Amino acid sequence: MTHGTDPTTDVVCTKQGHAGIIHLNRPKALNALTHEMVQVISPALDVWAHDPEVTRIVIDAEGEKAFCAGGDIRKVTEQGKSGQKAEAVRFWANEYRLNTKIKTYPKPFIALVDGIVMGGGVGLSLHGHYRVAGDRYLFAMPEVSIGLFPDVGGTYALPRLEGEAGLWLAMTGSRLKRDDAMALGLSTHAVASSDMQHLKEDLIAGKEVEPTLEHYKTALGPSRFPDLLDVINPLFSASSLTDLLSRLDHAAPQSDFAAECLAIIRKASPTSLAITFKQMRLGRELSFREAMMLEYRIVSRILDGHDFYEGVRAVIIDKDQSPRWNPDCIENLDQNVIDGYFKPLPQELDLSE
Repeated sequence: MTHGTDPTTDVVCTKQGHAGIIHLNRPKALNALTHEMVQVISPALDVWAHDPEVTRIVIDAEGEKAFCAGGDIRKVTEQGKSGQKAEAVRFWANEYRLNTKIKTYPKPFIALVDGIVMGGGVGLSLHGHYRVAGDRYLFAMPEVSIGLFPDVGGTYALPRLEGEAGLWLAMTGSRLKRDDAMALGLSTHAVASSDMQHLKEDLIAGKEVEPTLEHYKTALGPSRFPDLLDVINPLFSASSLTDLLSRLDHAAPQSDFAAECLAIIRKASPTSLAITFKQMRLGRELSFREAMMLEYRIVSRILDGHDFYEGVRAVIIDKDQSPRWNPDCIENLDQNVIDGYFKPLPQELDLSE
């Protein structure tokens, strides 16, 4: 099999010294996560959990541009269009099980994130014990722009960020560099890109995790937070999606920030925005497992709709950046339809598999 289709080359899982190493190896595809890669990583974690010689897990990625820019969305849409919905949903089920495994892993799980981390890459890193950000770190959850929603544990993690930062990130897909990510707790340590390999080698050698991370930490630059929260919180503490739009509309003439947020939101999928708003508000009260089960309910129904296929076409395939959403504006949404995405499934996600 050629590189790009062989999961044993797309992700390399090896035991090195005292570490289980997960190395994402699809740099030309920005290390996008495939179903096959999930099916390699998950059993490796199972083995290492019971191996006394492995005292920590380290995940990193090939190339300087991206840690992991998301899931292999193009493949999922192809499956959905060709009548293979069950296979597409199976990818998400196994991905969500992997996210849960990382969240509950019994040994230190250390993500070395240097480059773009979005979507599926967030699921591979954010729920671990340590998130080490390199100089090139760039975080975003831009799913509403392609007719999806911030999944892979976003339901749990984003609402737990300070103030309304999580809702702002989810509704706008705004990008955060390392200093901002550190200020919000998305990253736990900042390390120079030039030191990442040395850090990895020390972790493989079995040096104590926390003192080693502290040894390599680098000075941070200025962050927009917490000052930006003073702007975000009054706008995004809305009780509903229409309330949020009203606040942004009212503030936009005097606030470039509000105007920018409003413009971004107005371009996104109305259905995705409504799902995401409800998801973020519900997520505050859910356990991680409950959050993953909720995401599975939503994503299982996404493939029966219109906007996901249209968003992927416009943004990823044709790249005309002109999606034609249905319904085409937030004012035309039917809340009963949105609520339907959240209802229990005949076959709920089993996280024990």
